[in-house]
Amino acid sequence: MSAISVFFVLIFAFLAGLEGILDQWQLHQPIIASSLIGLATGHLAAGIILGGFLQLIALGWANVGAAVAPDAALASVASAILMVQSGNFSVENIKGIIIPAAILLATAGLVLTTLVRFFSVAIVHLADAQAEKGSYRGVAFWHIVALVMQGLRIAIPAGLLLIVPQQVVMHALQSIPPVISGGLTIGGGMVVVVGYGMVINLMATRELWPFFFLGFAIAPINQLTLIAIGIIGVVIALVYLTLQDSNSGSGSNGGGKSGGDPIGDILNEY
Repeated sequence: MSAISVFFVLIFAFLAGLEGILDQWQLHQPIIASSLIGLATGHLAAGIILGGFLQLIALGWANVGAAVAPDAALASVASAILMVQSGNFSVENIKGIIIPAAILLATAGLVLTTLVRFFSVAIVHLADAQAEKGSYRGVAFWHIVALVMQGLRIAIPAGLLLIVPQQVVMHALQSIPPVISGGLTIGGGMVVVVGYGMVINLMATRELWPFFFLGFAIAPINQLTLIAIGIIGVVIALVYLTLQDSNSGSGSNGGGKSGGDPIGDILNEY
């Protein structure tokens, strides 16, 4: 791997760590993080395939209360690096070896996340001390330090994986017992079902169900390219928004009307 590729891999890994906290550009999502690593290393197609598989699994990962979900950012970045280091970009290798390894890495990332948040508590106290002194610059500095720690949480393991020789990576991946890799694959598939259920639950509104069934109807048509499907989606969205604006304009004099989606109604008020 060239020095430029290593540089961009570390940059993307750092940004994925930041986005795990900021949640602004979703760079920590597997479909984006793995694709960026694939782009940096010259294997974009393989990165997108890996990111797509991991994204389906990550749909079922969510922070609930004090329970922190597995680290999708570390799983995406580290598994993409392992795939590139192994030199095998087949779908069989991705499904049979890389994805089980990604699930293990996600669990390890959970430990790193907990450790970084433990140190962040001390940093918050340091920021409080600067606030008592009236130092805005000091408060900002410690906020940046805490954020940089989140980025290094992904960048440092990524750098360590880049140092490991390719032969060592291949031997380590092939030495995973079939019982463990098979169990992780089955568990990952079960999490995918949970992710689909969460997505369908979010789409369970009268306005979105037609698009859900339309997607299933269009997907099997092999003659349609991704560009054609994208154009169809844009056209349908524009028609939907136009009809929605016309209906809201005609019914504005008669008062507001609920669309059956409480969250959508709240957002429309803003």
